Amino acid sequence: MSAHIASLAAELLARNFGGTDELLIGGVPISRLVHEHGSPLFVYDADIARRRYRDLSAAVSGFASVFYSVKANPNPEIARLFVEEGAGLEVASARELQIALQAGAPASRILFAGPGKGESELEFAVRARIGEVHVECFEEIQTLGRLAQDAGQRVRIGIRVNPIAAAQGGAMRMGGKPAAFGFDEESLADVIEALAGQAMLDLVGVHLFAGTQILDADTLLVQWGHGLDVAARVAQMIERPIETIDLGGGLGIPYHGADRALDLGKIAAGASRLAARKASDALLRDARVVLEPGRFLMGEAGIYVMSVRAVKQSRGTRFVVADGGMHHHLAASGNLGQVMKRDYPIVAATKLRAAAQDVAALVGPLCTPLDTLARQTALPVLAAGDLVAVLQSGAYGLTASPVNFLSHPAPKEILVSGGEPLVI
Repeated sequence: MSAHIASLAAELLARNFGGTDELLIGGVPISRLVHEHGSPLFVYDADIARRRYRDLSAAVSGFASVFYSVKANPNPEIARLFVEEGAGLEVASARELQIALQAGAPASRILFAGPGKGESELEFAVRARIGEVHVECFEEIQTLGRLAQDAGQRVRIGIRVNPIAAAQGGAMRMGGKPAAFGFDEESLADVIEALAGQAMLDLVGVHLFAGTQILDADTLLVQWGHGLDVAARVAQMIERPIETIDLGGGLGIPYHGADRALDLGKIAAGASRLAARKASDALLRDARVVLEPGRFLMGEAGIYVMSVRAVKQSRGTRFVVADGGMHHHLAASGNLGQVMKRDYPIVAATKLRAAAQDVAALVGPLCTPLDTLARQTALPVLAAGDLVAVLQSGAYGLTASPVNFLSHPAPKEILVSGGEPLVI
């Protein structure tokens, strides 16, 4: 592999997409997939996704079960893949709930969270008899209580808690500050009091989610420990054991040059300590602990591939103009939560051995300067028809992007499993 490829991209290629001069995904040459299905294209390797699930499940074995957060990539075939691996599913809309059920997830292994669930969504969840609805405001308690009463069935719920302490080191804090998500930790007594008047709602769990894209194992372990503390306090307040402790997701993957992958060895050691701590508390001992990552399970399994349309120079900068862009992959453009825009790992997909000419800006076909997928990425000499690929693109790609902007066609999505491509 050429020394020009940045270290993160080189590591990902060696581990997942190794080939000669051409990127292979699931053993299939990327040029074949583009020839058969066009460009731009999202391609996912099912074997990588399965490996990520198995590795994380092994690391937290004895402490937690791994659910897949459907929002990361809600394609029904992706959801089905994780269900077949044994994962439960976490959903955040009626459509995601429908996808989860169609993917074969047992209703008892579906969790529904979100700060603004509509009445029709809650009614769907009640009818489906899902495992838990995670309530996030007092209005939701009232609505869900009425729907449960009307349906004549008890509904299992968890309280989503906005923790006092935020996770430090992630890309986006979701706790430790004013937030639309869940109930403030300091208001738990008021929440328990409100639930006391709801005869058809069974409080069985708590749910915390303090941050996203966390790459530091110690940060996650502190967050998980705090989750156990909150669960213990709720159990003491209701004077009975808690059944579910949902510690959220937030497990990150490396996107940029200085990023380092999450240390699963540290996670395993810490999870073992937390399991022992949980076992020592009679009110928590039998509780099911849930982790619900999405990006960690699916991000590394996907690429976004584009065809070069033109290469041009402008005042000392080389621009590679491709047929794909931010309308398909907003996150890679840096316009989905990044404060400082940094480049994803990007490779010349059919010229992996070619030496870099110099750094280039990779831009798409849209008439806006926001349509920039890389600002300073090392690329070889390229010409119209060559392929470039954005790695780490399996999560928060197509469905997290403004697909209809400027009315370009949507790309196909391909899942490669056992060397066989399937249009999904």
